[in-house]
Amino acid sequence: MSLLGRVREFEERTRRLPPNVARGLTRRWEELPAGAQTPAQMIGRKSAGCEGTHGVFPQCNFGCRPCYHSSDANKVRIDGTHTVGEVEEQMAFAQRQRGDGQFAQLIGGEVSLLDPIDHAAALATMRRHGRMPMSFSHGDFDYDYLEALAVGPDGARRFDEIAFAIHIDSTMSGRRIVRHPKNERELDDERERVSDMFAKLRTDHGIRSYVAHNMTVTPQNIDQVPGVIVNNRHHEYRMFSFQPAAYVGSEQRWHEGFRRFGADEVWARIEEGAGVELPYHGLQFGDLRCNRVTWGALVNDRYVPVIDETDLRDLRTRDEFFTAFPGALGVMPKPLKAVKVARSLVARPQIVPAGLGWARRFVRRSGGWRARPWQAQPLTFVMHRFMDAADVAAAWSLMKANGSPNTPGKKLGVEAWGVDPRIQETIERLSACVYSMAHPATGEMVPACVQHGVLDPEENRQLVQLLPRRGPGSQTES
Repeated sequence: MSLLGRVREFEERTRRLPPNVARGLTRRWEELPAGAQTPAQMIGRKSAGCEGTHGVFPQCNFGCRPCYHSSDANKVRIDGTHTVGEVEEQMAFAQRQRGDGQFAQLIGGEVSLLDPIDHAAALATMRRHGRMPMSFSHGDFDYDYLEALAVGPDGARRFDEIAFAIHIDSTMSGRRIVRHPKNERELDDERERVSDMFAKLRTDHGIRSYVAHNMTVTPQNIDQVPGVIVNNRHHEYRMFSFQPAAYVGSEQRWHEGFRRFGADEVWARIEEGAGVELPYHGLQFGDLRCNRVTWGALVNDRYVPVIDETDLRDLRTRDEFFTAFPGALGVMPKPLKAVKVARSLVARPQIVPAGLGWARRFVRRSGGWRARPWQAQPLTFVMHRFMDAADVAAAWSLMKANGSPNTPGKKLGVEAWGVDPRIQETIERLSACVYSMAHPATGEMVPACVQHGVLDPEENRQLVQLLPRRGPGSQTES
């Protein structure tokens, strides 16, 4: 490549918003329903949304009630070659659709059933396609597995940082230490054990971790949500995510009464655990009927949200931030990130005084300098509400027949379709979905609720034929 070509390539790579990311963000913004296109909306501005894998390792060694897996999931064997190959195809397609710098979960069944070398290869593949990967697990593995994943046989680090979403709650059965937990308190030692593994990885090898804690919420454990937060907020977890149970997956694992409470009741329990009211309108991630998110930090025992949505100065700073730093920095070397940040500051210098003003307000809300806010522990609270499979199937069928109501240039919104209000809401939420799966064969990014509620059953039936756990030519779990 000529010198001019290299200069042009460097200029494009260090832009505040590279062309492939700009295209992905523009597409996502145009797909959003009008009600979700708010000044607080991050989708289409900071992110095109999160992504997840599908059909890569559906098997799990737990029995949970509920569980979004179809009834055939555990008939499919674990096969590392299949996993890495599927991850390659799906992430390559997602990169073409959305550009670089998007979050992606390595998810299916239980990720720790993968051989650690295959697991590492899948993560490396995701990074190569500009994804920021997170492994989804129940956490019932030992430190030896985590170390073998993150560190090669020669002692060299495979990754400088890894991310895990760890799902621990009393709806799960099969954990080695607490096989059939009766309440959430019985699992706090397990939560601490998992946290300690990631702390040890940092101490032994200098590998940083981002660990999220996931919990399914049912009528049986909703009142235990505050205790889970209070008892575990000083561990390694940087996110507490709560998912009210939905009627999706294997019907054999459903219980009656999942919907006896609403979103406000779950959020109230989360606020009780956080010890403060949690604002979720100042920064919006998709449809608020699906996702409520509060970003913030724990300063000693005080939780301080990043945005005070009642303070117009904070909202103006948010708007400046969106303008100065469009898109995510993503997976890139630190020097490249530094150049991109510098270009952003030069292009939008007013972000500097706005940021300093925000920092002063954050320190004041933290309790002043005596509270040592520079030692704050970043912490995010999330509630993500999956939708029931029957509603999703009806909505998806209409969307496939009529086209997305948010297709650019389409004049009529979903309210003109004349459908039941419940299905209308489902269509709107699917259109604003922040969590989707790549389908290269059909050219679609499919909402996760559609994947689990509509597509998984047939996909897993096909995988049983391709990768049977038993029978001629089948392999043992690797």
